[in-house]
Formats: sequence, structure tokens, C-alpha cells
Amino acid sequence: MRLPSQIRMVEVGPRDGLQNESACIPPAIRTELINRLSDAGLGAIEVGSFVSPKWVPQMADSDQVLAGITRRPGTRYPVLVPNMKGFEAALAAKACEIAIFAAASESFSQKNINCSIKESLERFQPVCAAARDRNIPVRGYVSCVLGCPYEGNIAPQRVADVAKALFDMGCYEISLGDTIGVGTPAKAQDMLAHTARLVPIERLAAHFHDTYGQALANLLAAMELGVGVVDSSIAGLGGCPYAQGASGNVASEDVLYMLNGLGISTGVDMERLLVASRFICDALGREPASKVARALG
Repeated sequence: MRLPSQIRMVEVGPRDGLQNESACIPPAIRTELINRLSDAGLGAIEVGSFVSPKWVPQMADSDQVLAGITRRPGTRYPVLVPNMKGFEAALAAKACEIAIFAAASESFSQKNINCSIKESLERFQPVCAAARDRNIPVRGYVSCVLGCPYEGNIAPQRVADVAKALFDMGCYEISLGDTIGVGTPAKAQDMLAHTARLVPIERLAAHFHDTYGQALANLLAAMELGVGVVDSSIAGLGGCPYAQGASGNVASEDVLYMLNGLGISTGVDMERLLVASRFICDALGREPASKVARALG
């Protein structure tokens, strides 16, 4: 089994995780969480998103969080933006990297951002152009790559086409998200094989949810094809507010345990990662979803 010798872990808990909480987490707690994740050695940490608080109140005050964090040299701190208004707000908050998002499902796109896939991509054209003019890196996300709560199975070619559109816009990396966690290793590899024909495999990242307990197996399957970037969420926080019943992202602690066992370098320290996990779970008043955190906590 040939696997990458190094994996870059992208931590999405402070954004993708906390946005699905019923309660709004104070900016000071979000800031402290990010600082603890930075201390653990993660190379990229999603800080928040500049979306309307009307739609995602949990991400209000992302400007305060971005201003309050201690930026560790070598760590990237992207923020999600939905349109030019969000980009301008991120720019005012001194964001150094942004992320944009599209779906491989027409129904999900309508439910999530009230527009078609084509319209969403057109909306991001000026965002990418403005970011390029300012030398701000842009990461792209594609959701529902292995299934949709409204449409069921998604054709791999549709995923590939959306990923290529984002790549052609200038996204340096495309994160492929199994939003409702229905994928299995064979489906994941089939989807990746289609996508890698249009976007270089080294520009693809895996973002898998663990609804059916398949996330780690799917990540391993993705790594076998050469994917070297993995999204994960501290303590398994998250889910999707638009996909009922979808559990959280795969837990960062569980991913790191697997990668350590495979002898794959990440630069992430498990003990410090567990400190961050305990911190946010104490703040939320619950146990972590991570099996490793429960075993070693």
C-alpha cells in the first residue's frame, strides 16, 4: 500500500464544527480554541466565516476572532466568504486567506445558498478575481461529493466538473466534502479518480463526515490515490445545518492517531491536540465525539 509520507491536516472545527452548534460560542472561547490548535502544530485552521449572522449566527463576530488570535508562523488562518460582501468584510478584518464553497448537488445548492450551482460559481468569479489582485490565496470547497440528502447519489463527473470550475477560477486547492457521510472507500476512490482527471490530485483535499463510521476508511482510500491533505474537526465537532441527521466531521484526534500509526508525518502534537479538545468540550458541556479523546482523555 503506497501512501504519502506527509499529510497536511486542515482543522475546520472553529468554523465547520462550531457553526452547527445550537448555542453561539463567545468570540473569546473561539479565539482561545484556535490558539490552542495553533499550539498543537496544525498548519491550517479555519477561523470562521463572513456570512450573514441572520443565516449562521454562530459565526457572528468572526472579525473579533480573527483580530484576537495569535498567528503562529507557518500556520494559515482561512475564513469562509459567500460573496463579494463577505470578501470585503474579511479584507477589512485583515484575513490572509479565504475559502469559497459550491455544491455538486443542485438541490443542496438551492437549500444551502438559494441559487443554482451555475449561479454560485458566477458569484465567486469576482471574489476570486479580487483575491488574486491582492495576492490572497483562495481555497475551494465542494459539498455533497458522495451523496446528497435530497438527491441521493451524485454522479462523480458532476463533482469533477464543479471542482474544475473552482480550480480554473484560481483556487489553489479543492476540498471534496462528503457532507452527509454516506460514502464508502470504493465510492470515494471512484469520485476521486474522476476528479483527478480534471484537477491534479496534489490539489485535492478530503473532507469526510463520519455519519456511518466510514470517514477514516475513506481517508485511507483517498490517501492511497495520492491525496495529501485531510480536513478534520477537533473533538468531532460539526455536521451540517442543511443536512438533517448528519454527524460531525471526522475527529482530528482520530485522524492523527491513524496517521501516527502509519508513520506519516503531520507536524501535529497529540498531547496538545487533546488539550484543545478538552477545552472546547468543557466549554460546550459535553464529551468529545472523538474515540481517541475518550480513550486518552
